[in-house]
Amino acid sequence: MPLDIAFVIGSYLLGAFPHLYLLGRMKGLRLSGDLHMALWREGGRPLGTLGFLLELAKGISVVLAGRAMDLDIAVVALGGLAVVAGQMWPVFFHFDGEKGNSVGAAVAVTLTPVPLLLSLIIMLTGYGIRTVPRFLEKGVSVNEKLKLGGPPSLSFPLGMSLGFAALPLFAWLFDEPPVVVLAYVGLFLLIMLRRLTAGLGADIKAGKDLKTVVVNRLLYDRADV
Repeated sequence: MPLDIAFVIGSYLLGAFPHLYLLGRMKGLRLSGDLHMALWREGGRPLGTLGFLLELAKGISVVLAGRAMDLDIAVVALGGLAVVAGQMWPVFFHFDGEKGNSVGAAVAVTLTPVPLLLSLIIMLTGYGIRTVPRFLEKGVSVNEKLKLGGPPSLSFPLGMSLGFAALPLFAWLFDEPPVVVLAYVGLFLLIMLRRLTAGLGADIKAGKDLKTVVVNRLLYDRADV
């Protein structure tokens, strides 16, 4: 039992470790807001890619470590939720972190590869609806196509939410342990909770319609559409 508790706490602390911010500080940058986007834009694509890969490594390493320690699958799954929660609400960064999508996907693909890959089809479909037309556009250099910016995507965050919503169903269809299915329900709820609450206070202070804000945040990960 003490080992189980230490594993879950350690998973949270790993998720909370502010590697994106520290990578920015290595280049003299003080990143704020969406640290993934900020690191990519201000630190350059190589540094942004490194930050993203380290994010994936957090989720992957927790599952691999839990298996290496021969922990019960329920404890490993709980550690997966903890590393995602740490990335969302990091104790080292005023409990205001990222959205948990990349770490959550990394946990799931290591824990149950096939269900996650099926969910990934839904997620990438949403990404492709926004991105493919940009890459097919003529007269635009590859460097310009790779730049982040332009109008916020609606299809990508919607695809992400639908993909995570389908993950428990896919896990159940492939006879994964019930605790894993429940963990994926918890993962989806965590992601939706983070979407809903990130910046919600500022929206309320601004006098925005609460019902509209809630719907937009849950579907499109932003208050204004």
